Formats: sequence, structure tokens, C-alpha cells
Amino acid sequence: MNQLETLLPLNTTEHLSDLSTPLMEQVCEAWTQLQTQQPLVHIITNGVANNYVANVLLAAGASPAMIDNPFEAESFVRIASALNINLGMPTSEQMQAMQIAAQTAQHMAKPWVLDPVGYGPALPWRSEMTNQLIQYAPTVIRGNASEISALAGNQVESKGVDSTLDSAEAYLQATSLLEYASCIAISGESDYILSKELNAVIQVKGGSFLQPKITASGCALGALTAAYCAVSNATVGTVAAHIHFAIAGKKAYERANTVGSFNVAFLDELHCLDADSLHQYQDLYITAL
Repeated sequence: MNQLETLLPLNTTEHLSDLSTPLMEQVCEAWTQLQTQQPLVHIITNGVANNYVANVLLAAGASPAMIDNPFEAESFVRIASALNINLGMPTSEQMQAMQIAAQTAQHMAKPWVLDPVGYGPALPWRSEMTNQLIQYAPTVIRGNASEISALAGNQVESKGVDSTLDSAEAYLQATSLLEYASCIAISGESDYILSKELNAVIQVKGGSFLQPKITASGCALGALTAAYCAVSNATVGTVAAHIHFAIAGKKAYERANTVGSFNVAFLDELHCLDADSLHQYQDLYITAL
């Protein structure tokens, strides 16, 4: 794994103005490493999401592999650069594979991302599995505001697997989850990333209101986060994935403002963005926790 220079933790707000520039330099370096290394990402996600998630990772520069049975989970984590587990539509066999894969990733110190899709009292089976999986120390926990808030112990009603909360409402509720992961990422109109390393929350603006209308866009963001974490540290990788996604969404909407054409344009923008574009179009704000 490429080890990028560690950022200094935030203890007071006086450091905030000094942090954005080095963070973005490391984000751009992470993009370069993603293109160079093309990390192999072991993905356990749902049947609805598989094709789209794979296409997003290929467009961005990573190499996806959708290995979701318990007989291959351990051996594939061993050769993969990172792991992404998504609780979108779990089968019994996938549940077994998730446990084996997460345990193996923890044992081998491989970065892995947990996406607790639908977490909450309405879906107790998968929610209990999420409670078990976080014991294997995910690198990043990524979800929408309702999922993250519920996982942090708050009483939240979701609309199926869609969020009923704004991401800005959830990030302060999610600090307790840093006990289990290095970063907590909350997607929404703005994305919020809580970093244990920096003792900070990073707000990433951008994207388009059309992105939630594309099935599996959140699932794909989790997988892209895993890919970036394979070539950088947790904070930089998580921020890089969200900036890449946000800029691609914003630029795609500038030339395609209907759902079908936007979807194609979004994949194009994911593929065409480079380090200079990431630096030019980024829109992030950093606040001490």
C-alpha cells in the first residue's frame, strides 16, 4: 500500500485554514496512485447493484471483483487490495461470506468499508449482522444519514433504504461510531466525513440531485471509497472518493440534466477526471469535532 504523509490532528480551529491545501495534495496523489495501481477490490453487494458498482469502479480506475459466496471469501480477501461489504439485499450465503471476509480483512490488516444499507428496526436480520460486522474494525463505515444515525443508537425512521434525515443532522450524532472505524462517511446533499485521525469533520459539496435517482449510486460510492483506501490512508481515501464522486456528478449535470443521459455522463466524468480537475473543482470545508 502506498503510504501518504500523515496529516496533523486538529485540536483547535486555528489549524483549519492550513489543512485544506495539504489534504487536497494528498487527495490528488491518491488519484494518481489509483490510476497507477488499479487496486483489486473485493465487493460483496446486492444483485441490483453489482453491474453499476463494477462499472463505476472501472470508470474511476480500479478493478472490481464481485465475490460473494462463503467458499471463496477468505481466499479472495487475501489477494485483494481492499474489501467492500454492502448490506443491500443479503442472502444467507452472502451473510456467511461477509463474516468470513470481514474477519479475514481485519486479520490481514486490509482496508475495508462497511455500508449498513437499511439499518434499523424494520430490518432486524441485516441490522444484527451489521452489529456483528462492526466488531471486525471496518476502516470506514459509509451510509446515508438515517442509517448512520440509527447505527449510532438514535431512533430514526427510514423510508425503506432511503434516508429521511439530512446528512448535516446526522454527523454530530455519529461521533460514537469512531470507536469502531477510522472514518464515518455520511452521504447526502452534502457529504460529511468524520475522521478519527484528524479529529475533524470534512464537508464535501458538489454532486447533483439526480444522483439519488440512479440505483446503486450510494453502493458504488462505498466501493470507490474502498478502492481509494487501498492506495492511501483512511482519511485521504475517504475524502478522495467523495470528492471524485461529487465533482463527477456536478460536471455531468452541467451537460445532461435528465436521468438517463445524466447516468451516462456521470460514468464519463468519473473516467475523465484527473488530479488537476480534482484540485480545481473541489469544494470542501473542515471543522474540528
